[in-house]
Formats: sequence, C-alpha cells, structure tokens
Amino acid sequence: MTGTQIRRIAAMGSSYAAGPGIEPVADRRANRSARNYPHLLAERLGAELTDLTVSGATTDTITTTPQRVLLHTFPPQLAGLPEDADLVTITAGGNDLGYIGSMLRLGVAGRFSAHTLFRPLGTALKRKSVPRPSEADVERAAAGLVLIVEETRRRVERARVLLVDYLTVVGPDTRHSRATPFEAATLEEFRRLGDQVADVFTRAAARSGAELVAMRPRSQEHALGSTEPWVTGLPERLRPSTVVGAFHPNSAGMRAV
Repeated sequence: MTGTQIRRIAAMGSSYAAGPGIEPVADRRANRSARNYPHLLAERLGAELTDLTVSGATTDTITTTPQRVLLHTFPPQLAGLPEDADLVTITAGGNDLGYIGSMLRLGVAGRFSAHTLFRPLGTALKRKSVPRPSEADVERAAAGLVLIVEETRRRVERARVLLVDYLTVVGPDTRHSRATPFEAATLEEFRRLGDQVADVFTRAAARSGAELVAMRPRSQEHALGSTEPWVTGLPERLRPSTVVGAFHPNSAGMRAV
C-alpha cells in the first residue's frame, strides 16, 4: 500500500500516542494533542484521521474495558474503529507494566525529597519502587497487544497495522538532574523497564505479523540528557498542566515518530 492509497488513518493507544502536554489540545479529557504523531502522519499523507488515543490507556481499555477519566468514561477504543480505515497505528502496553506512571511518581518524589517541607511526602511516594515485571507480566502485555491486532484485523480486514513502540526516556546520557531527579540505581531500573516494554512490542509483532515501528532503538541518542531530546523531563514548576506531559514525547519526538 502506497501513501497515495491511504485515505483514512485510525490511531489507538495510550499517552505516548495521545501526546499530553503538546499544544494545541484536541481533547482535554483524553489528554490528547492535535499535534501528536497520528495527526502529523494524517496531515503528511492528506488522510482523514480517527484518533481514539487516551492517556492512561492499557491493552484492556483498548479491547474490552471502558476507561474512566474523572467524570468521563471512554468506551473501549476498538469500538470506535472505522470500517474504512486503510492504516491503523497502535501504541500501548507501557501502562500494563506501570512504566511512565511510576516514572512520574518517583520523579515527583525525588523533587520533593530535596525540600525539607515536602520530604515526608517524597518519602511516602517512594515507598513503592520501580515496577519489576515478571516474565508472566511481559507475556500478558504482549498477549494484550496481539489481541488488539487480531481484533483490528477482524473488524478492518484490509487495513495495514503498525505497532509503534515507545520512545527511549532513560538513555546512555541520562543522569541525575532537576529534570530527572532519580538516583543512579533507579535510572538503571527504568532502563531495564524500558527494555521490557520494547520486548512486549517485539513479541507482539512476531506473533501477530503486524509491522513494528521500533522507536526505542531509533531514539536512544535522543533520550533525556542528550543534546536533542525527543522526550520531556520533569518541569521546573510542578503543576498538573505541566506534570501530565513529563517523560512523554515532545513536539520533536512526535515529528520523529
């Protein structure tokens, strides 16, 4: 299928596809940007877009489980998949392993721990460490992605299906800083967890036959601490509107995808 044949794109996934923190906002409840990679791709190809991405989504909330966000409930994303989609992109699985959520929590904890007034809160947030998914956990997440691909093909037989991996956050040049307030051991654990998330995509692509856009290896030199990062660190001022986009793709990262 060539680019000229792609008339409609459908996008499903979590925040790494939705693009929280990137202006302008397309859907505030979903923390979805109008300049995320699905929008940029559709614009480049001159295609119509059905963007179903929701920050915080898991493989379950894409397939079968409604996703509750404050007072709004999003139906499973597959329910909104258009029958005439030519191309479907999928970015999910990181939340199944607690990847970016734990990074946000421990990042805020690290910042709070540096101030006497907030140190008790920082200590409380650190009580739960970096997740250490088991082999069974990785398998379940991979199976969840495979199910999304299978259900996509069942509903839209003619569509080309792409699994789009997460960008690297903690890379070879990532060190402790205001933007990444983690100890060296914690940074290493997040590198390991990022590898496990990438493994979920590799397994799912091999088993489902979907094409893999392997962004983790492509973005190793653009992690936090590099000269041109494709992701954001923890903002200087911790506000809900700014923290929501921390450790997520920035505008350059979305363009790279």
